[in-house]
Amino acid sequence: MNAANEIFAIKRVSLDKTDAETMKGYMNEIALLKRLEGNNRIIQLFDSEVKGGPGGTKGHLMLVMECGEVDLAKLLQEQQKEPLNMVWVSYYWQQMLQAVHVIHEEKIVHSDLKPANFVLVRGQLKLIDFGIANAIANDTTNIQRDHQIGTVNYMSPEAIELPDGMRRLKVGRPSDVWSLGCILYQMVYGQPPFQHLSVYQKMKAIPDLAHVIDFPEYSVPSIVNKNGERKKLEHLKRRVRADVIRGMRSCLARNPKERATIPELLEQEWLALREPEVPTAKPSLASDETIINPYYMKQLLEYGIKLGKQSGNIDPENLAKEAERLVQELKALET
Repeated sequence: MNAANEIFAIKRVSLDKTDAETMKGYMNEIALLKRLEGNNRIIQLFDSEVKGGPGGTKGHLMLVMECGEVDLAKLLQEQQKEPLNMVWVSYYWQQMLQAVHVIHEEKIVHSDLKPANFVLVRGQLKLIDFGIANAIANDTTNIQRDHQIGTVNYMSPEAIELPDGMRRLKVGRPSDVWSLGCILYQMVYGQPPFQHLSVYQKMKAIPDLAHVIDFPEYSVPSIVNKNGERKKLEHLKRRVRADVIRGMRSCLARNPKERATIPELLEQEWLALREPEVPTAKPSLASDETIINPYYMKQLLEYGIKLGKQSGNIDPENLAKEAERLVQELKALET
């Protein structure tokens, strides 16, 4: 805490058992955070230091950073019990897109986007953990990987090695878009699209064109009961907007070239919660037909009942004539 009573987070990493590749990841994170300094969608790094340990040990790496109140993973865990709230979804989805857009504009691929890597700082969502992120060379759109990295539930098809394990993996900005799509799917349906599969099945299904990703018509919240079983709350189900499903599909195309870009995702209309326009066609009416709204229908019925009471009996022929007269009056009012 400083003089202004602001609380900071200290990331303390033991270096005793750290190999060269891991240390390179830490240094990479520090370099990228310094490069992204000042962006309000990226966690801020205030200071870093390597402190040597006693007796020739490697010691610790210390990072002083902005302090996040809660991460998106915990928010999703709570929201999973509630009916689908598109205001909540669109609010945080837009902030996630803005954060990833910042790093993509700087030619950086995060490669490990997941709910736990977005934290709330004073109510605003920020992106953290750049340990495995990499900068893209100026003349390329993809970066090469020697090893597959990332979290399986949110891992893109191109980030998963082929069975021979020999090819170098090409991942670019679309790989982050896939991961974002998995997070959006979780925000809408309560779990990422491949959650129900084992790790082995996920590794097979994610790149498999024949494996169809299900986009249910309804979002159904769920809770974990005393026995540890997940129970769906069917009475709280909500229909998922068709344009939201299209948005998820635009992220989860297996061909990276077919995925939406971040700017395109930011332009999708559902983000502003605008209702899609439905064309309305005026019904064709015969010359002796008209449309009567509920107000005039009520008047017509009241008049008929009143007429019947006054006369003591209802003459169907007279009642039909009076109804026709009222209809003609309505037509005249409409023109």
